Amino acid sequence: MGCREPADSAFRYSTDASSRAGLAVVADGVITGNEGGTVVRLDRDGRVVWRVSLGREVAARPVVVGDGVIVGTVAGDVVRLGMEDGAERWRVTGEPPVLTPGVTDEARTSVYFVAPDGAVRAHAVDTGKVRWRAPAPKATEPAPDSPRGLPAPVLAEGLLVVARGSAGLVALSTDDGRQAWARDVRDVVGLEAWRDAVYVSARPGRLLALRAKDGGSLWEQSVADGLTGPPAMALGTLWMGAGAAASPALLGVDRESGKEVARVTLPDPLLTRVTPIRGELLLVPTAGRDGRLLVLKPPSWERAFALRTDTPLRTAPVVLGDEFFVLGLDGRVMAWRLKPPPEP
Repeated sequence: MGCREPADSAFRYSTDASSRAGLAVVADGVITGNEGGTVVRLDRDGRVVWRVSLGREVAARPVVVGDGVIVGTVAGDVVRLGMEDGAERWRVTGEPPVLTPGVTDEARTSVYFVAPDGAVRAHAVDTGKVRWRAPAPKATEPAPDSPRGLPAPVLAEGLLVVARGSAGLVALSTDDGRQAWARDVRDVVGLEAWRDAVYVSARPGRLLALRAKDGGSLWEQSVADGLTGPPAMALGTLWMGAGAAASPALLGVDRESGKEVARVTLPDPLLTRVTPIRGELLLVPTAGRDGRLLVLKPPSWERAFALRTDTPLRTAPVVLGDEFFVLGLDGRVMAWRLKPPPEP
């Protein structure tokens, strides 16, 4: 892109406390939470639509569903807030701490949460009532350097696929929580559901593709000395963070075979998902002190440009058209707008 400045800063907004929650995207902006228990909705220009306090830390990404947003706290509260005004619609208390992002089904009738011990429950979106519970396995523990919660579950083929630490993977029926299949895959960093497959990255460098309906193996590859981030499908390739702290990299593999098709050296580790923008660029957040957001372009995946945020980026960027947003560990929400591509 030469010396032409490729993106304009749209805004920077501080939530006034550190945050690991991540960003949830809505039609005209984003929603996030922080360690102070604040939940805030911002529009595309960084203006506050509403801001509410839940009293205890919000450690997981809010779940946008219908005309509301469902937020969990480390105290075990699950709260539904109105999308337009942030007003509380219902609250469930006395549940395990919410450290892992929840997910909602295609019908938008249930939201599913995974407890730190691997127990799973389904809440009705309209009332908050618990529809079913699946108890924790007998032996489970979070990944050694992920004490804040288990990896986010994924939905595929009507099943909720959950990584339960040392207890491995399990797929549960979204209707009643009954187990459909299980696999002894441990040290899971993250999951990605794509079409009829579930992709699993494991910390020792193992990458698996499983049939969503029955957990059968499609392929398995040892792709690196270690994996640091969850897999993410973007621009036709399956991407994830790889390598040791001294040699971090972005690894791209073919989704049909698991064979490596790209490897890009990074300044700092990639701990979260990459995100495509404009169907032609890849946003890569890094977790070092400088908080560099790399923007790569195919087919060689060379750097188009980079942005420095001066705070670690540990959650995935989100995109609205030509605008992209990141959340820093210090609790700042930052956004940029890509300029139109130069005319030929």
